[in-house]
Amino acid sequence: MKSIMTGMLVFLLAIGVVHNLQAQESDLVPDDTLRGWDVNWVANLNGSQATYSNWSKGGVNSISVVGSSQFTGVYRKRDFSYGLRVRTNYGQARIQDEGVRKTDDRISLRNRFLYDLGGEDHIDFSLFGNINFESQFADGFDYGAGPEGEDVLISSFMAPAYLTQNAGLAYVPDDRFAIEVGLGLKQTIVSDRELSTRYGLDEGDRFFNEAGFTFGVRYETSIMENVTYSGYVETFSNLNRSLKRTDVNFSNRLVGRINDYLNMTLQFDLIYDDDFSDEIQLSQVLSAGLSINLF
Repeated sequence: MKSIMTGMLVFLLAIGVVHNLQAQESDLVPDDTLRGWDVNWVANLNGSQATYSNWSKGGVNSISVVGSSQFTGVYRKRDFSYGLRVRTNYGQARIQDEGVRKTDDRISLRNRFLYDLGGEDHIDFSLFGNINFESQFADGFDYGAGPEGEDVLISSFMAPAYLTQNAGLAYVPDDRFAIEVGLGLKQTIVSDRELSTRYGLDEGDRFFNEAGFTFGVRYETSIMENVTYSGYVETFSNLNRSLKRTDVNFSNRLVGRINDYLNMTLQFDLIYDDDFSDEIQLSQVLSAGLSINLF
């Protein structure tokens, strides 16, 4: 009975305060008809639970909860527009015989400035400027990777954190598609000196600055009725390094709306950053929940 009640509680959490976070990069390009501000804030809470007893197929008892929030604001005044997005994710899972482990953790702030060069001539080129920040809330571990099987700390709050600024020329034919080419700066911040070398800094350093070329593509489309795809690719090429060492961030989100309240979201991210690893980093999250607009 206790396990049944636990499962019901988690199920209610999963459908009670959930939003699919459909707002994507294209949300930071306001529609031409917008005048002034348009603000949106959504929240998401998903949970799952599994219990096994004398189960012939085997299994591990577990319970997990993941929460997220996204605030988006866009502003337009004549040829100038501004977009702000603040996204936070955090999740934990309790797994039998392994304790509590972090399953999701992200802090993301994006500021986007656009100045339309076409004006009334409807030319699709704009000047752009972006200021972005990425980090995480809590400690992250490579479990069992130590010489005696102990967990190894690989990240913590502001270790690492990435602050980027770039500006250049953008091709923006509509609010669903954009291409950007420009110059940029990237700062890597590692607050824990013991983690400095893990993220490409010299031993004991906490800050590293780079200058380079930036390129980005953003796209959103409706694949079929009630199914939307949105994604972006961003690259940063250090001026002092080979192009083979270009940082790549490729993010994809597929949202399927079941009805006015229920939806499913598939998020797939790919990152290449050889300061951390020569191998590609992959992340995939599938979630379902009840859509609620906070405002």
